[in-house]
Amino acid sequence: MLGKQKLGIRILMGVLGALLLLIPFAGCAAEAPGKGPIVFADLGWDSAQVHNRIATFILENGYGYPKSEMVPGETIPLFAGLSRGDIDVSMEIWVANQQEAYDKSIAAGDVVDLGDNFWDNWQGWLVPTYVIKGDPARGIEASAPDLKSIDDLPKYWELFKDPEDPTKGVFYSCIAGWECEKINEEKFKEYGLDEYYNVFLSGSGAALAGSMVGAYEKGEPWFGYYWAPTWILGKLDMTPIEEPPYNETVWDTNHACAYPAVHVNICVNTEWSEKNPKVVEFLTKYVTTTAQVNKALAYMQETEASTEEAAIYFLQEFESTWTKWVPSDIAEKVKAALP
Repeated sequence: MLGKQKLGIRILMGVLGALLLLIPFAGCAAEAPGKGPIVFADLGWDSAQVHNRIATFILENGYGYPKSEMVPGETIPLFAGLSRGDIDVSMEIWVANQQEAYDKSIAAGDVVDLGDNFWDNWQGWLVPTYVIKGDPARGIEASAPDLKSIDDLPKYWELFKDPEDPTKGVFYSCIAGWECEKINEEKFKEYGLDEYYNVFLSGSGAALAGSMVGAYEKGEPWFGYYWAPTWILGKLDMTPIEEPPYNETVWDTNHACAYPAVHVNICVNTEWSEKNPKVVEFLTKYVTTTAQVNKALAYMQETEASTEEAAIYFLQEFESTWTKWVPSDIAEKVKAALP
């Protein structure tokens, strides 16, 4: 009897041991190779963050990837992370704004450029239109009716007076750490505007937007840098300040001309891309327009929606666009997951 009990215990222990050995393999089967969390560069402006969440909703609900990771930060540090492999995907690389770092990483084979996310973008210097034309409906008279180009800015510096330094005007430049910080400073020197204006660097996208909106709501003058697609330029009536037309030679020498039309591309880490070919195929087909993104951003601002909710809005509003990025079976899974 005792022998039979010992034999039964041995059999039971063997079965349990075999089951324990199988548990890790069952876990691996649930997460196939190449389906670890994807790490996105969560750049400091809304359009990039919305694109991240559009892509992650599709990847998680269509392709079965686990919840993605978002690494917040600014342009150059996050691109360095992409090159090192700390980050897998960046959905908005404004190539000309980080040309040197981009060229170096592409040449080294650390980063793969998958092509345009959207191409019909704009960036430059601008003022509220009421500064030039007035706004009778708001009782605002034109304060700089002759303001058209950079040549006119010296005589209007007092209109944009710096509250911290009343001897100069103030120009609200891009976010500290962005490549356009250096570009704008160089432009000011080449145009001779540094004699008349101080350059103020915003600490974040929200701070820069807040300075523009705050001035606009009060009907006050504002002079600064901004870009599209953004909800602000879809909602506020702003007028660009003319610069000399873009010239590649001039741009490469001292940036003393208008910003070029910039490629806003999707880039991925090379080593990661080799392990995730289906995702690369999807991201290569991922193409939007400034008008579409402006609409999603305007929805986000008007309804106080989160970036996740704006991504859902985009997927609901532009189904005919995003369903072209993925196979039909993937598209059906994504549509089923939408609220």
